[in-house]
Amino acid sequence: MNIYEQKRRWKWILFIVAVVIVMVSLWYTNILVQKISTDERQKLRIWADAIQRKAHFVSYTENFFLKIKVEEQKRVHQLALATQKLVSSEPNADLTFYSKIIADNTTVPVILTDDHNNIIGARNVDFKTDTVKVLSGKVKEQFLRYPPIPIAFYPNNKNYFYYSDSKLFTELRVVLNDLIKNFFAEVVENSASVPVVITDSSRRHVIAYGNMDSAQMKDSVAVKKVLATMEAENTPIELQLENRGKNYIFYQSSYLLTQLRYYPLFQLGIIAIFLFIAYMLFSTARRSEQNQVWVGMAKETAHQLGTPISSIMAWLELMRMQNIDQQTVLELDKDVKRLGTIAERFSKIGSAPSLKEDNIVRIIYDTVEYLKPRTSRKVNFSINLSKNSDVIVPVNAGLFEWVIENLCKNSIDAMSGSGEIAINILEEENSVQIDLSDTGKGINRSNFKTIFQPGYTSKKRGWGLGLTLAKRIISEYHKGKIFVRTSVINEGTTIRILLKKKL
Repeated sequence: MNIYEQKRRWKWILFIVAVVIVMVSLWYTNILVQKISTDERQKLRIWADAIQRKAHFVSYTENFFLKIKVEEQKRVHQLALATQKLVSSEPNADLTFYSKIIADNTTVPVILTDDHNNIIGARNVDFKTDTVKVLSGKVKEQFLRYPPIPIAFYPNNKNYFYYSDSKLFTELRVVLNDLIKNFFAEVVENSASVPVVITDSSRRHVIAYGNMDSAQMKDSVAVKKVLATMEAENTPIELQLENRGKNYIFYQSSYLLTQLRYYPLFQLGIIAIFLFIAYMLFSTARRSEQNQVWVGMAKETAHQLGTPISSIMAWLELMRMQNIDQQTVLELDKDVKRLGTIAERFSKIGSAPSLKEDNIVRIIYDTVEYLKPRTSRKVNFSINLSKNSDVIVPVNAGLFEWVIENLCKNSIDAMSGSGEIAINILEEENSVQIDLSDTGKGINRSNFKTIFQPGYTSKKRGWGLGLTLAKRIISEYHKGKIFVRTSVINEGTTIRILLKKKL
């Protein structure tokens, strides 16, 4: 099995294992999130129920206070009636009942005045009648909360019976106000992480809020959106209070619960980023290691070729001196020069080659002319431009010849020594496009990128390095591109090279 097929298989195996690990992790995490979410929602329901019960308690207390207020006013009217009966009755009438009503009043402050606000009598007040004889100023303001009850002692003489809330009732009012105030404060402060907003009956004016962004709550548009979101999630708690109208308590799930809902996706994103970074690091390290191996192997090859090439050149000189067939010597000389060029190519691997403006058409023709005598006569070469054409591109001639040579040799092998190789050169404004087509057996689409990787080969014998070197020369040294443009099984392949006119 080819090493790249094994690699591809192992990639799929590792990918499936990674997917299984991620899915199991997400599944287990989702279970934990669901448990925490259920617990959080249960706490939220308990909190909402507690607020609802306390709201009922506040409302009940308010109603109870109103009943006390009504009963107190009835009592005051009874006092006024008893006082009037007491002063306007017959001399022999039994006034024990009315006297008891007046005597039992130990809490309600009352003042009896004439029609000129002169105090006739007072009971359960904070001042002495011998010092304050006229109902006026702050004392009168205190007793004007309720309208006075007129009492006629004589037909032409009218007195007034003033009264105020009892001390017990006043204390109850203070306690109730504190209860309502503390209730609102407790709702927003003791809501833990639950966002809470309390509004008036219009559901627009915010009375209090907790666990909310203060800047957001100052924006009326944002408040409207927040309240709509809260109402969609939970029905607002309605609270009816005397003198305050109807209030609504809006609330929603805590931010922790909201974050937990998206935690699995966040976790998946983190895992994906980690795997991507790890893959990039390992790929970079592997590529760097491969590059070092390539450079070391290339330079060692160039070094090893140096000695036999020098020896062969000496033998060629000896053959020229012995009058051996000069055509044979000439072809051998070409091969020796070619070996020298190859050694020079290998020596340049790993170092930045010098690029200079050169005619790409001439380089391609020279390479093809060298290959023709060393290739089967059944292979036909064709180039769309004439040999005299000029297409100037910054290249390293020796390395670019190597690319064309490797591509041609691969095409010859793919055609089994019989077929056509067509080289089409197209000059554009900023680049040059070179298509090398053959009539060989073709390449599977899944291998379009794999053929340029080191070690890949479809031949029984071969190192699988030719196309790898070609890609390295074009991509890294010439900053161009090389790729399989098209390929059809049993019909042929076209490989395209793109070179920039200016680097």
